[in-house]
Amino acid sequence: MPLNHLRILIRGAGEMASASAVLLVRSGFRVVMTETAAPRSVRRGVSFCEAVYEGRQRVEGIEMVLAPSPDQANNLWNQGRPALLVDPDLASLAVFRPDVLVDAAMAKRNLGTTITLAPLVVALGPGFSAGRDCHRVVETNRGHNLGRLIDQGEAQANTREPGVIAGESLRRVLRAPAHGILRTEAVIGQSVAAGQIVADVEGQPIHTELSGVLRGLVRPGTLVHPGYKVGDVDPRGVREYCFTISDKARTVAGAVLEAILERFNR
Repeated sequence: MPLNHLRILIRGAGEMASASAVLLVRSGFRVVMTETAAPRSVRRGVSFCEAVYEGRQRVEGIEMVLAPSPDQANNLWNQGRPALLVDPDLASLAVFRPDVLVDAAMAKRNLGTTITLAPLVVALGPGFSAGRDCHRVVETNRGHNLGRLIDQGEAQANTREPGVIAGESLRRVLRAPAHGILRTEAVIGQSVAAGQIVADVEGQPIHTELSGVLRGLVRPGTLVHPGYKVGDVDPRGVREYCFTISDKARTVAGAVLEAILERFNR
């Protein structure tokens, strides 16, 4: 089978999943993605899950179209057009019969992926054991092993700490102060000052602790709970970074491509 005829299904359409989709499409592969009916991505500017709300989403020149049914998603795939389908439980597997399944939901736990779902099953991050749940696990923790392919065992445990950008980690993350609906008029890419109110939940304000740009922000109207990550500030202040794939996501995407070539390009 020519490599560009491989049927690749990516579970999830957040930042890491979208980076993988962009790299695979650019490399000549055909991709279908699945998502929940109400995704809550922070890095919406570089996440194909926005197509669930908008009908389509473009990330670094690659456009993903929302398909209303598995058959229509399959038709788009046959045309070589990337498609997104609302299918959190992978009920469409029988339609797609993927050669490659990439679990990029980044749920920090296995949502039901098994090694028998496709000839190659790749899972991102903690919650999976290579050789049992999937064929390969990709390390997603920052550090020396970021992007390493694991063929036996698990990725490092979730540290629950955001990565360091320009010397800042915890202070750059915005979290919900209460349970309720997020309201904001701020937009991704907007410049902010330390102490600025950028959103509120049930009247309780969310302040920035740093000056920079809003690199990510959950969609207004999203139901959140106390402590839920709703946004992040990039202290470097470069607006372009809000709409381009991060270094971490590119590294993880490269590992997904490596796993596919390792399995099929022999």
